[in-house]
Amino acid sequence: MDQLLCSPAIAAGLTKVEARIRRLSGSSALPAINAGAGHVVAAGGKRLRPAMTLAASLALGKTPDRRVITAAACIELIHAGSLVHDDLIDRASERRGARTLNAELGDGKALVIGDFMLARAGLAAIVNLSRPVAEVLAAAVVQLAEGQYLETAGLFDTGRTRESALRSITGKTAALFRASCLVAAVCAHAPAEDRARMATYGEKFGLIFQVLDDLLDLTATSAQLGKPTGNDLRQGVYSLPLLMSGIDLGGLGPGMTDEQVTEVLREVRESRMTADTIAYCRGLAADAVAALPVIQDPETATLLYGLPSAYVDHVERLTGLTIAG
Repeated sequence: MDQLLCSPAIAAGLTKVEARIRRLSGSSALPAINAGAGHVVAAGGKRLRPAMTLAASLALGKTPDRRVITAAACIELIHAGSLVHDDLIDRASERRGARTLNAELGDGKALVIGDFMLARAGLAAIVNLSRPVAEVLAAAVVQLAEGQYLETAGLFDTGRTRESALRSITGKTAALFRASCLVAAVCAHAPAEDRARMATYGEKFGLIFQVLDDLLDLTATSAQLGKPTGNDLRQGVYSLPLLMSGIDLGGLGPGMTDEQVTEVLREVRESRMTADTIAYCRGLAADAVAALPVIQDPETATLLYGLPSAYVDHVERLTGLTIAG
């Protein structure tokens, strides 16, 4: 992932994307909304999704122009707005070491600012880009909502299936990665087959990203995560890695004590969960690479072909260190 973000062409594009994000997030007629949205985007993040938009554009032979930069900024604005909503659902008071918007302003104001960010991205797409790009973004927002609803509706469901978990993360996470690559293909006026291939690549990587994030929630230390280990367990989110562990979910439920959570974490870490999850993600990585269209630029080809497996390798090393410790 660092290779992607540190690529000179991607890094230069991200500087422009960052400026565009700040202009869009500060475009409300109400200064208080601008301040709140600015608080969210200033909290940072790796900007992985817009980086993938830039990389997909280069892969299709198009140097990122103003349209691609705006599309990438819209993607990140949607992501940031969805995080505001996630924090509301989770009643989170902190994200990435900073207080959340709901903790700072209250739930009502945070909700409206999250809505503003989603709507502002859609408006920028239809005014500055094109209807097809706006449709891609709107469809992604719909899928985000549906995926999050499925997860919320399934909290503390000890009968949750792997298929149900996969459907949820396909919507709540993979859909925006899919859109990240697809908007670049639309801006490049790529043929339908190349659009489909880039979209599939983004979706498969998005699944890898979420599944491994869920794995780390069960295997990493609190210091590595920057939040309590087993947070999903406490909140009733029975993730795909947890379901792959094969443990009996009957003892899980609301109000679990720290001791109970620790015992469950011990049990899943002693199971084949980590190995099976890594193997599953390696299959997704192979699917992602197989989906890519022909890429003429050698540097971009190396980045996109290597990204899925490199990210799996990274997380495998983290889980290996955790198990060894």
